[in-house]
Amino acid sequence: MNTPSRFHSFDLLAALVAVVQPNAQVLFSNAGLEAALGMSRRAIVGTSLAELFTEPAQLQLALEGANDNGFTVVRFDAWLRRMGYDPIPVHVTISRPEPVDEIMVEMVPLEKQTRQDREERVAEQAQTNKELIRNLAHEIKNPLGGIRGAAQLLEMEIESRELIEYTQVIIHEADRLQSLVDRLLAPHRLPHMVGDVNIHEVCERVRSLILAEFPKGLHVVRDYDTSIPEFRGDREQLIQTVLNIAHNACQALSERIEAGDAELIFLTRVARQVTFGKQRYRLALELHVIDNGPGVPDSIKDRIFYPLVSGREGGSGLGLTLAQTFVQQHRGLIEVDSVPGRTEFKILIPLP
Repeated sequence: MNTPSRFHSFDLLAALVAVVQPNAQVLFSNAGLEAALGMSRRAIVGTSLAELFTEPAQLQLALEGANDNGFTVVRFDAWLRRMGYDPIPVHVTISRPEPVDEIMVEMVPLEKQTRQDREERVAEQAQTNKELIRNLAHEIKNPLGGIRGAAQLLEMEIESRELIEYTQVIIHEADRLQSLVDRLLAPHRLPHMVGDVNIHEVCERVRSLILAEFPKGLHVVRDYDTSIPEFRGDREQLIQTVLNIAHNACQALSERIEAGDAELIFLTRVARQVTFGKQRYRLALELHVIDNGPGVPDSIKDRIFYPLVSGREGGSGLGLTLAQTFVQQHRGLIEVDSVPGRTEFKILIPLP
């Protein structure tokens, strides 16, 4: 069995992997390393991996130590050269499996490692929020029905119009809170209706809804990659996701809409060999929703997907929480990057 086929499974790893001899000559390079270096596997194999580092001696010393059985695993940070690009910082792990003349060098870009850690924290926080919301909503729901029922019975027993106004306030507020509870529980109640989804049909549906509500002063730009294939998903959930993001953007754009220079952009692209949620995907949908509004307030940037956190007065703070929940149900990821004058939400969903 030749060397490339023996190490073929390394192509499935998100990390950059090379199998080398003790003298640093490359026997195998995985797809991740090819993409990072901007070089083909054929061009990498047979060269010295050490020469691809800004400090070749650092890797060479580590490999010599592994060959001399001084250690079995070593870790250090270094800079990896790239064809036509600036070097990138990587965390290097060298391990010495059998046979000893084949050494595995695993490199994880430090930026990617930081992002993976952040994604893990966000996923854990989202799961905690989900459980908290579900438990809290159920705790509120039962006594809320009792309060409303008691107010209705009390209203039947009193004759004073002024006192009836008070019971009407109780009933009205109980109904408002009941509506809020129903919205909190909605993602956990509704069945996941899976079918073939065309993301551009989703965007066009949202666009029509947004323009119906904001017919003047808002310019909606469509920048679509029409080669994006259909994928399996819940069309209604995705419409609600994009609508929640776009609607929030339009509310933040209120002053620019009045001035007539508000802009909302729907942009779709295909991402290749991307990693999120601790998994590597050959292809993924990238959907960007971009506006030229004032940006997300600094006070809530780190909590924007938390439930009941809103950047505007009177907002429920549930739109982005529901959007995150729906995207995660599609094994996807949602991110936000915001500065004054530009806010960009990016949705990543695996493609077949």
